[in-house]
Amino acid sequence: MNDRDCAEIFAKLSQFLDRELPPGACGDIEEHLRDCPECIRFVESLKRSVELCRQYGASRTPEPVPSEKLAELRAAYNRMLARRR
Repeated sequence: MNDRDCAEIFAKLSQFLDRELPPGACGDIEEHLRDCPECIRFVESLKRSVELCRQYGASRTPEPVPSEKLAELRAAYNRMLARRR
């Protein structure tokens, strides 16, 4: 398991959670998630975020995420990867 694996998982998580990936790709992700605590925590956080969005309701159009917040999220992800090194 390496940072490249985590980056690949990160790139496919949305499709994985929406069940849009072929079975082989899902198996690879599930296998990775069995052995990667950082990715497990990230997936659980993403699931909670999705649930909160669903509870918020589809009737309201969300505001665009400010670029500085997107940068903060990316930085947090990069810090998580750096801790694994």
